[in-house]
Amino acid sequence: YSWVFNEFPSFVIEDSRRFISQETGNLYISKVQTSDVGSYICLVKNTVTNARVLSPPTPLTLRNDGVMGEYEPKIEVHFPYTVTAAKGTTVKMECFALGK
Repeated sequence: YSWVFNEFPSFVIEDSRRFISQETGNLYISKVQTSDVGSYICLVKNTVTNARVLSPPTPLTLRNDGVMGEYEPKIEVHFPYTVTAAKGTTVKMECFALGK
């Protein structure tokens, strides 16, 4: 999964505020800033056939009224019951803390 920001070929780069889940394809942005405002398109690539599919654009706007929804804190974990890996390989497990 990857995300295009505003127009191709401007891709979202993962950093301390942006994360793309390779499990779900979701894009997570913490501490949204004015520079994050724009249109986001998800791009999914089949690594076997190199086929690509684009989502419709999703606009991100900032609220000016200062009203935030009330979100109870929760932790989302989607770990399989068992993770098996060969010695020396990389294993990535995703855990997200959400809330206000």
